[in-house]
Amino acid sequence: MKRLSWWVGCAAIVGTLVACSSKPPRPEPPSLPSTPPATTVPAWPPLPPVADWPGDTAPLPAPILRGRSQWIPVRWNELPGVGQDALHEAWNAWMRSCERPGTTWAQLCAEVRRLSIATLEDQRAWMIARLQPYRIQPLPGQPAGEGLLTSYYEPMFEATRQPSAAFPVPLYQPPATLVQRRPWYTRQEMETLPQAQAELAGREIAWLADPVDALVLQIQGSGRLRLTEPDGSQKLVRLAYAGTNEQPYKSVGRWLLDQGAIRDATWPGIKAWTLQNPGRVRDMLWANPRMVFFREEPLPPFDAAFGPRGAQGVALTPGRSIAVDPQSIPYGTPVWLASQGPVTTLARLVLAQDTGSAIVGAVRADYFAGWGAEAGDFAGRLKQPLKMWALWPRTIPP
Repeated sequence: MKRLSWWVGCAAIVGTLVACSSKPPRPEPPSLPSTPPATTVPAWPPLPPVADWPGDTAPLPAPILRGRSQWIPVRWNELPGVGQDALHEAWNAWMRSCERPGTTWAQLCAEVRRLSIATLEDQRAWMIARLQPYRIQPLPGQPAGEGLLTSYYEPMFEATRQPSAAFPVPLYQPPATLVQRRPWYTRQEMETLPQAQAELAGREIAWLADPVDALVLQIQGSGRLRLTEPDGSQKLVRLAYAGTNEQPYKSVGRWLLDQGAIRDATWPGIKAWTLQNPGRVRDMLWANPRMVFFREEPLPPFDAAFGPRGAQGVALTPGRSIAVDPQSIPYGTPVWLASQGPVTTLARLVLAQDTGSAIVGAVRADYFAGWGAEAGDFAGRLKQPLKMWALWPRTIPP
């Protein structure tokens, strides 16, 4: 999933915007599950000694240097909250990873599938027997510091198939000349040059009401539309990332700060400014020359229960998928994630299934919160310390 993280990409446009989507009867769109709540506990209780963890008494292997990180082997009872997690929720994400497991995990996926209906105790015992936890740290000689957890989500907007006064903002599929002209036209040129407009004619997928909503969709890299067709019928569709004009990304939040237009470069602050200054919104958007193009995908009820496909190529699971730096953690790796901060307390099993341009470093993760306004609010506020442990097969050296 090509995107910036929600905080670093837009902090609900917060961080990256500063630093730097037959009538009778009318069908009802599929209902959407709410974002799974975080595992919230006031503190992690002390865990039993190693002797009480069968299968975790063998000598520890050697530390591993991997890309931008080093992995330090530890005992299972080092993992905060490891006895409290609802592992069956993570198993849904793990089953998705097993659709494209890679060489390392392919041999274990048959067991993962069988354990999808096992008890919590059996799942935990299997993990202890099969997997070695490694604490993820920066490379030797690099500042330790705290890890960083942010969050992203899948926006959801009302849209129409045809333009109108209420829905004047187009979302485009890639133009036919995108591969011949690199970089392609800037955002401003796409709106002002007759040649660019001619090449975009007929490439519109849908139309939104607000150009800033379109920018959010582009920053996130994918989204859902409740789309009204010309005959008045509605359906739920997904817009997936299909490319960019290869122009540089420029932060509209930074542009507003440099203009002295705002002091609060948060999403509410930017949104309030656009409502007070409708005549300057186009100038703000033109300050960012990059444009993202999409492709439309159907969204049947089963697929609607999952997010878009991440960089691993599998659908993301709300609350159980994370974006990572693949130079530190390979896609498909189960990760124990622990974070305590002002927004939430998390201690849970997640799967490394995605990445993003702002997700760089050893102890760095972007937590997929789900879709819609509630997930967007959570994602926009989450920025807090992080610890991570990679869980790797005991019989396969990292």
